[in-house]
Amino acid sequence: MSDWIPDLSERDKPRYIAIADALADDILLGRLSTGDRLPPQRVLARKLRVDFTTVARGYVEAQKRGLIESVVGRGTFVRDRPRPRKSASYPPRPADWSMNLPPEPTDPDLIARMQAGVDYVNRDIVALLRYQGFGGAQADKDAASSWLGRRALVPSQERVFVTPGAHPALIGILAVIAEPGDVVLCEDITYPGIRSIAAQRGVRLVGLPMDDDGIKPQAFSDACRKLKPKGLYLNPTLQNPTTLTIPDERRREIASIARRYGVPIIEDDAYGFIPEHTQGHVPFASIAPDMTWHVAGLAKCIGAGLRAAYVVAPDTRSSWPFASALRAGTVMASPFTVALVTRWIEDGTADTILRFIRSETAARQKLATDILPAGSYRGDPLSFNIWLPLPKPWTRSVFIEHMRPMGVGVVASDAFFVGGDEAPEAVRICLCGNMDRGKVKIVLEYIAHALEESPSTASTFY
Repeated sequence: MSDWIPDLSERDKPRYIAIADALADDILLGRLSTGDRLPPQRVLARKLRVDFTTVARGYVEAQKRGLIESVVGRGTFVRDRPRPRKSASYPPRPADWSMNLPPEPTDPDLIARMQAGVDYVNRDIVALLRYQGFGGAQADKDAASSWLGRRALVPSQERVFVTPGAHPALIGILAVIAEPGDVVLCEDITYPGIRSIAAQRGVRLVGLPMDDDGIKPQAFSDACRKLKPKGLYLNPTLQNPTTLTIPDERRREIASIARRYGVPIIEDDAYGFIPEHTQGHVPFASIAPDMTWHVAGLAKCIGAGLRAAYVVAPDTRSSWPFASALRAGTVMASPFTVALVTRWIEDGTADTILRFIRSETAARQKLATDILPAGSYRGDPLSFNIWLPLPKPWTRSVFIEHMRPMGVGVVASDAFFVGGDEAPEAVRICLCGNMDRGKVKIVLEYIAHALEESPSTASTFY
């Protein structure tokens, strides 16, 4: 029933709520049936003589209630088993796009393989409740070596540590290389986690200006001379939030400068496993292994709830104080989590998950390419997010407020900015996590509409 037009004349609620209520009522009364196709949002907006934004919000509200579903490439349809509508006072659970998460598997066969790994690990559940050796058992280090080998890294196992996630690893590394008041360099737009960790450690984080290839080498060299930094933190592949990947030539140039001034590199390789090995870039830990702390977190390439990471220390001597710092703060990584990761790597499940993440992420980035104005954002076919510079007269605060009623959390540039001037008018928007492609499509269309309008006209909801 693509010609469905609700009668909103006697409904005194906001128009977008009235649209969702009308959908619920027409389904209940049999005017709409399972599988009926609803009009495209722009068509319905024109027929109702309301703003596109109002209809988009109405469809999102109806999706929250379980009334409809959007199928990419086909349209929006009435669900087969709509959930009962909650009372108006019940707050809907918003889709949180503020976290940069990988897409979640939905294939039953893959989920069954993952569950089989859990069942396998559970056979030894009593042993996994005991304290374990620090840095990982031999089987776990073997799995770590196998996984790191996908990035052409072959460090000795004395330099490899299994840690409870990237954050504790970064805390331990900063404890080794820097004292309170020392300077550590990074990109001027960087991962907010390192900002929090540096602040907690009392370390002064200084951002370096960037171009399309990463930090500018001359700026890095100048900062080394003037500031005597104790380290350089980089998120070099599919950088969070800009999605930038540092080319190999720039990596070698940066490594050469770091070596000249004796500055250790902290390589946060959270997204380094997402590209295929043949398409990926050489890790800093391969270019300058004797001065690079390589942190290979598993949260982005397998699952955000897996708080585990593999750390490669630059040499055996530096691994000793790192082990002490990490043991003092965390005691050990969760034996159950590590055992599950090891099993998934051994039986190939981790690789299957990684292939799914690549494929699904590329599909969502294709939606962004098709829907958003060309040149309006920065993305990568394999990045979980887009970086959206805002056109005037939009400001990041106004844009975030505009997105809030859609239940979409976007993150302002302030969270990432370590430069000396005002943060740019830009936001990060994650496209993955637990949202299906239909929801991604609706919100991208909402964003595209906003970018075509001024803030005053785009915010007309009633």
